[in-house]
Amino acid sequence: MNTPLPSTAPFGRGPQATNRESFRAARRKAAMRALLLALPLLIFLLVTFVAPIASLLARSVRNPEVRTGMPQLSATLAAWDGAGLPGEPAFAALAHDLKDASESGQLGNIARRMNFYQPEFRSLLFKTARATRSESGAPAQWKPALIDLDERWNAPETWRLLKRASISPTPDYLLNAVDAQVAPDGSVTSVAADSAIFRAAFGRTVTISATVTLLCLVLGYPVAYLLATLPENQSNRLILFVIVPFWTSLLVRTTAWYVLLQPGGVINSALLRFGIINHPLPLIFNRTGVLIGMTHILLPYMILAIFSVMKGVPPVYMRAAKSLGAHPAVAFVRVYIPQTLPGVGAGCFLVFVLALGYYITPALLGGAGDEMISQLIASQTNDQLNWGLAGALSCYLIAFTAVFYFIFNRLVGIDRLRFG
Repeated sequence: MNTPLPSTAPFGRGPQATNRESFRAARRKAAMRALLLALPLLIFLLVTFVAPIASLLARSVRNPEVRTGMPQLSATLAAWDGAGLPGEPAFAALAHDLKDASESGQLGNIARRMNFYQPEFRSLLFKTARATRSESGAPAQWKPALIDLDERWNAPETWRLLKRASISPTPDYLLNAVDAQVAPDGSVTSVAADSAIFRAAFGRTVTISATVTLLCLVLGYPVAYLLATLPENQSNRLILFVIVPFWTSLLVRTTAWYVLLQPGGVINSALLRFGIINHPLPLIFNRTGVLIGMTHILLPYMILAIFSVMKGVPPVYMRAAKSLGAHPAVAFVRVYIPQTLPGVGAGCFLVFVLALGYYITPALLGGAGDEMISQLIASQTNDQLNWGLAGALSCYLIAFTAVFYFIFNRLVGIDRLRFG
């Protein structure tokens, strides 16, 4: 006699499966609640941090001035092959667009944009715009009229620059940021040696940042080791001296070094009084002042990053190495230092990245040969009003930061660091 098998619940419908589904639902609900709590902060960061940076970076390839301010000329030059002079329609479109741009107030932006390509282009455009407005009636042929007005309209290079300025997006800003340009034949060439400033500025920025990072490492590692090996009560009291500079304004600390380092400042006066030197040392408005100021300001970041890792290194490893016959110096180099490399990498990366974007300290303590890339970005936005070039310089600065992050991470694995 066949006895029927007891019925079983479908797979996944038992009590354990129900508990798992309830647990997953609870986790999803908790994650959604956490996301909703963090949503205002995310929106704030997007509006005040991410969006402005993205807007600045987008300006590095945008070229709207001529394209929007002179639409007829842009459309006409788009069909021009760039050989010789364009035809009468281009000259007529130029005259019409200059008159409209002058009346609408866009001529200033167009002239400033063209002046980046060639000095005195602004005067050419304003001169031509005044002529188009003063004409009692439009001439039968604009081409000979404009050439008679200014011989520069008879130069093909003038029209090629207008054609390049009417193209958007454009690589011009990104090329200019590395001292390059597009030649008349379409090839990429370097600018004249007396006009090349940005590549040297990038190299100078990396050199200063690397030097400051090395100085902070040399000075900060012993201090972090001392704080990590002292008894906790003494360590907590001493670490306050590391944290106190964070409570002081960056501008105040830099200004203090300005007072200390000048020829009649405290340092030179003390050295002269004790007879160590016979004349004041040049400690300001040069590379020495920049390195001293930046090292002092960035040193706490290095100390705290290394100290956080050293606190987690068990002292039993050093005792074991010594008990096995290793000299204390050998044990320190081969056992202790490798365990602190994540902190060293994090501290070096943090100091290096912060130094790349420094502005106030080099501006106050440095000289003409110590201009960093952040100062050039500020100059392009505040003085030259060339936001496109400022965005291109910022793009390269962000790219350098990403490259150095991967290098540091590859060498010491800073993404495995845990602070605390």
